[in-house]
Amino acid sequence: MSSATQMQQQTICTKVRVFFDGQCALCRKSVQLLKSVDWLKRLDFVDVRDTSQPLMQHPLLVGAPVLDQMHVLTPDNTRLYGGFAAFRWMAWRLPIFMPLAPFLYLPGVPWLGERVYKWIARNRFRLVPCHDGVCTIQRPEGKRWDN
Repeated sequence: MSSATQMQQQTICTKVRVFFDGQCALCRKSVQLLKSVDWLKRLDFVDVRDTSQPLMQHPLLVGAPVLDQMHVLTPDNTRLYGGFAAFRWMAWRLPIFMPLAPFLYLPGVPWLGERVYKWIARNRFRLVPCHDGVCTIQRPEGKRWDN
């Protein structure tokens, strides 16, 4: 059996995998909120800072901007959504957000949602202060998060 097949078998899951920055206070608070409304237990949370996670070697995740924004990997391991698209995808699976989900597709809402999400992601360390230097991100030279 090839290592790719073994990895796929190891990562088969019936839950949506949610990738977040475990050193970010706002990200951790968001995860707490999502866990509290995940009544059907459809989400599985993965800290992207935990390099021991074999799932971080999944082909869709390698090279993805997982420290820049939250991502979801679909249960069939074939699609990765980031930022506003990840939130919109989760909205359909969390009963409390289901009534809101159709509105997230209205003209202009994805455009605005993506910009608001990116602004929050870019400013997350200022919005929820970090303590003891835990929340630090090293951005590659010249990289902007508002692209």
